[in-house]
Amino acid sequence: MSEAGALKVVSLLGSLRKGSYNGAIARALPALAPPEMTIEALPSIRDFPLYDADLHASGFPPVVTALAARIAPADGVIIVTPEYNYSIPGVLKNAIDWLSRLTPQPIAGKPVALASGSMGMLGGARAQYHLRQSMVFLDAYVLNRPEVIVPAVQTKVDANGELADKAVRDVIAAQLKAFAAFIRRLG
Repeated sequence: MSEAGALKVVSLLGSLRKGSYNGAIARALPALAPPEMTIEALPSIRDFPLYDADLHASGFPPVVTALAARIAPADGVIIVTPEYNYSIPGVLKNAIDWLSRLTPQPIAGKPVALASGSMGMLGGARAQYHLRQSMVFLDAYVLNRPEVIVPAVQTKVDANGELADKAVRDVIAAQLKAFAAFIRRLG
């Protein structure tokens, strides 16, 4: 853990869209974190090349190693993602595929929290289910509850693209408080 009991957490966004509703969720995280936790947004995964074993054979792209270097010292990772076709976006799966091949693997042994929002009624629950499967392979420890699954997310974001719904913000704050305790328990 970071110095003096402070927790350093990073957030990974599984969406590329400028006006992403999940981006609004991710941007809200730092203000909703407990006082002992800081949350830093990781760079976009937009520039990750498609995973290709032939490309990998010539080394890791700098964008991959740079992201891994930001994840490695973190006490925990929060992944915020939309749901695409009942699963996670391809761009997020691609980033996970690249990160999983690094040694040491930067997410292995780390506490991970998941959050999702979708315009449908399930709020990205199926995406989280698939993401949990990938986290098992990565040997990550996923926080089970409280879950942040935001249905009809488009109604929870204001005209400025910020997460405005108090009930959702309260659930996120509760998850972050539980995540801090989870990180300490695993630490």
